[in-house]
Amino acid sequence: MLPVADVEWGPLNPARGDASPRAGTLWGDRNAAGATGFLVRFVDGFESPPHIHNVSYRGVVIHGRVHNDHPDAEALWMGTGSFWTQPLGAVHITAAAGEETVAYIEIDAGPYLVRPVEDAHASEEEAINVPAEALAWRELDGVELTSLWGDPSGEEARGLLLRLPAASTTELESNASSFRVVVIEGSVEHRREGAADGASLAPGSSIGATESAAQLTCRAEVDCTLYVRAEGDLDLRSPD
Repeated sequence: MLPVADVEWGPLNPARGDASPRAGTLWGDRNAAGATGFLVRFVDGFESPPHIHNVSYRGVVIHGRVHNDHPDAEALWMGTGSFWTQPLGAVHITAAAGEETVAYIEIDAGPYLVRPVEDAHASEEEAINVPAEALAWRELDGVELTSLWGDPSGEEARGLLLRLPAASTTELESNASSFRVVVIEGSVEHRREGAADGASLAPGSSIGATESAAQLTCRAEVDCTLYVRAEGDLDLRSPD
């Protein structure tokens, strides 16, 4: 469990120094092989130069607004809960608007590197930009969910958003060895199995569940939104 207040921040792209957005690792290591999840924090008005990446990534907006697209594309500002993907090798810019814009970024294989536009190349993937208001939700046992990537009924890794009603408790249980949860919106209390008290987690906080279940309570007066990366079966239920 990593509260956002304990995240350690550094430059996303050390080569740009203070001109780079700040980044904080939630799990994994973006400078090494393997999957990784990390936060990126932008100053208001930030706009990157055109560039590419050596790997594909996906992002979810936590605070502020993000625009991520080809340099010639019309601006599409995406707010909290919006989802986008960026294929490897594709030229794009990333811009931010808001006092403190923060997004969760996830890759399936590292390292995560920035490359010049001269290294651009075609990809079989297509960029996706889905503003939060365009997401399609469905209800399941009192919780709303929407699939973002991967096969929602398969055994491979997949990502989804869960929306917990205000003042409600939900248990997530998986038959996989672990699953990842990132708080996108609202205040969430996480209680470990057998613990008397839980910890309050603000947006940007994460839970790496190595146990089979996690009990989450939405403490906010508004609904709470969570990003979940899971493998295998994922069951949702209200605690007895």
